[in-house]
Amino acid sequence: MTDEKTGTFLVTAADDDDSAVLTDIDSGQVHTLADNAAAVTVGEAIEGTLEPEPPLEVAWRLSDVTERWAISVEESDESPTTLARELAADQSVGELTRRERAGTGEVHVLTVPEGETDAAVADVLDDTESVRSRAARLGVDRVVVRSAPGVVSVRYLPS
Repeated sequence: MTDEKTGTFLVTAADDDDSAVLTDIDSGQVHTLADNAAAVTVGEAIEGTLEPEPPLEVAWRLSDVTERWAISVEESDESPTTLARELAADQSVGELTRRERAGTGEVHVLTVPEGETDAAVADVLDDTESVRSRAARLGVDRVVVRSAPGVVSVRYLPS
């Protein structure tokens, strides 16, 4: 018999009533729900408990939800902050700096070749599962990507 699992999970796939797929944000383990009775949606973080669904116990059910929140990922027209631009200026192309924000969240600053800034932003926006997993670990519900030539700033923010 498989034990229940308690933790924070990211919803990576969901059908209206049929099923959903949740990924444990700490271990990366994937759990398929037998049904979507809890009406979870893609991009949502769930703190709660999963239990194996009898009789085969190969699928799971969401038995307890402590908290749930949607995580938005968006691109901003605003330039990176002065601090982000200064961090980028002090690092080599390809380097990433992570900084805690005052309060809750983090800011990631990536220095890229100036001609590849748009492609780097697109890569971040295309990898929503990784970005949302990090946001869930940080307990925030917004991810905002800002850029300027040679600089990409990914801000993990609370509401």
